[in-house]
Amino acid sequence: MKNPIDNYWNLKLEAVKENLENNNFEVFIADTAESAKDIAMDQVIPGLDIKSVSWGGSMSFISTGLFHALNNNKDLEVLNTFDKSLSMDEMLELRRKSLLVDLFITGTNAITEAGHLVNLDMIGNRVAAIMWGPKNVLLIVGRNKLCGDLEDAMFRIKNYAAPVNTMNLDKKTPCAKTGVCHDCSSPDRICNYWTITEKCFSKGRIKIILVNEDLGF
Repeated sequence: MKNPIDNYWNLKLEAVKENLENNNFEVFIADTAESAKDIAMDQVIPGLDIKSVSWGGSMSFISTGLFHALNNNKDLEVLNTFDKSLSMDEMLELRRKSLLVDLFITGTNAITEAGHLVNLDMIGNRVAAIMWGPKNVLLIVGRNKLCGDLEDAMFRIKNYAAPVNTMNLDKKTPCAKTGVCHDCSSPDRICNYWTITEKCFSKGRIKIILVNEDLGF
């Protein structure tokens, strides 16, 4: 068989897609990060009446090229929470306003085989937007985020995704030095808000593009 690894993951993604759809998410499957961008631009966004867009921290989202495509779109009101020229107060205010946009784009830390989203956030704006606020939410999710169950998902987040993300963000936490969670009390701690999203309400509000590539942390 040609490309058995990709074929294996495609079977896994199809199974998770079915479970996610049973949980009222709208789901697409992309072969690559580039095709995920095409699905977003050609299939997802045109079907939505959006005038404003924003996003939460997600390396998966950036890797598709969708960030640059939307950030340069003059037809949309773009609330760019990645703008490093903003002060902390300005950034926090922009993140609050982002809870009222027509489309919010981000990733998820893990998806269980049962089709549940599992996330751990520092400030809470990303998980807040997934749960409620923006009219529509789009999640870009690489195959590496698939986990067997809730226990596997939480272990993955605490013992891989979070330490790697602290390193990426240059946070001064123990896990950034050791690669192991210390359940710390550091001011830079990024592990503050757990959320488990079992079903999407209302149906189809959260759209998910599963990508048959490893993306993000």
